[in-house]
Amino acid sequence: MSTYLQETRKWIKEELDRSIQFWLKNGLDHEHGGMYTCLDRKGEIFSTDKSVWMQGRAAWTFSRLCNVYGEKKEWREAAESCLNFMEKYCINRDAGDRMYFTVTADGKPLRQRRYCFSEGFYAMANAEYYELTGNKENLKRARAAYDMIWNLNNGLIKDPTGMGPKTIPETRTGRSLADPMIYLNLTSIMRMVDPELAVIYNARSEKCVQDIFQYHRKKDLKCTLENVGPEGEFMGDITAGRIVNPGHDIECAWFLMEEAKRLQDDALYTETESLFDDAINSGWDYEYGGLLYFIDCLGKPPEAYEHDMKLWWPHNETLIASMMAYRDTGKQEYLNWFKKTLDYCKTHFSDPEYGEWYGYLRRDGKPTEPPCKGSTFKGPFHLPRMLMMVDQLIGDILKD
Repeated sequence: MSTYLQETRKWIKEELDRSIQFWLKNGLDHEHGGMYTCLDRKGEIFSTDKSVWMQGRAAWTFSRLCNVYGEKKEWREAAESCLNFMEKYCINRDAGDRMYFTVTADGKPLRQRRYCFSEGFYAMANAEYYELTGNKENLKRARAAYDMIWNLNNGLIKDPTGMGPKTIPETRTGRSLADPMIYLNLTSIMRMVDPELAVIYNARSEKCVQDIFQYHRKKDLKCTLENVGPEGEFMGDITAGRIVNPGHDIECAWFLMEEAKRLQDDALYTETESLFDDAINSGWDYEYGGLLYFIDCLGKPPEAYEHDMKLWWPHNETLIASMMAYRDTGKQEYLNWFKKTLDYCKTHFSDPEYGEWYGYLRRDGKPTEPPCKGSTFKGPFHLPRMLMMVDQLIGDILKD
């Protein structure tokens, strides 16, 4: 087994280098700053609009690379470029410092969205960069964005953008799994770099875990739902209420595994294993391989047209979660899932010729045409995060 892990770790490190070089070579905007992420297979730019999510995610990734492997000039400069671009162009100063969703190449605002994931990635980027540099201004920015998200998610302040909920709240309202799970991961990053506020981080992570299991986890249906009623009600008469995103659930699982391990809470870890098991068993495509994007928990037709596609990031999350579970439990079933998923990824997603992974595959595993390596939602984040984490997880197992 150690031979397999050693060989896998070697491939992981080579793939990480290919990914990072792809983005440094093709994505960096040396004129305006920040990162282009709409790149085709070879790395050529097909849209110059910039994703604010990706500026934060890229800044986190390149800061994290420095913190894990040692600082490199090009990594730090890439992180700084994205951080500076966000600070200069991506914050709506007239709307309580809410952040835009997309901007033009030179930073003119294009879109603002209701949810606050731009702020979340801004916070994690500043936090990770603070860990690298010790610059207190970055910690201040991370704390402010972190608190804003908490206040917005919990209805403690009105959204300063003035944008209301998507649905008429008097008719229908509810909860989204993305809110507690993403905040749980953000909290773990904040706690790591900012132990001074550990009491706050611990209380909020506890609330996130509680919300996930109290409202979204449905053991009787063997799933974890994306959308539920205000008290966790199953909205089985509408498509949105039945939707399951297996990759999202698996990502949520490793966030929960980390929290359970930190707390040394065996019961929470066991519950999280069950969450992972339900997601992977229901989401895996046993005909073509790979993880389906959306499924309906009652087996009805999903509304999203892309429901049977294979996207890169759910497979990244599966590799993290399965290796983490194997490290923590030693159960062969989790190593088996890791092997099966990695084999699929090597065959269908990885592109050694040009570097990086295809983002979007059809159900049969062939890339959409023309193939792309980046988009508004795909940049240097999920793949390098997975490769860094799996490298470290295997290192933990091999004890080196």
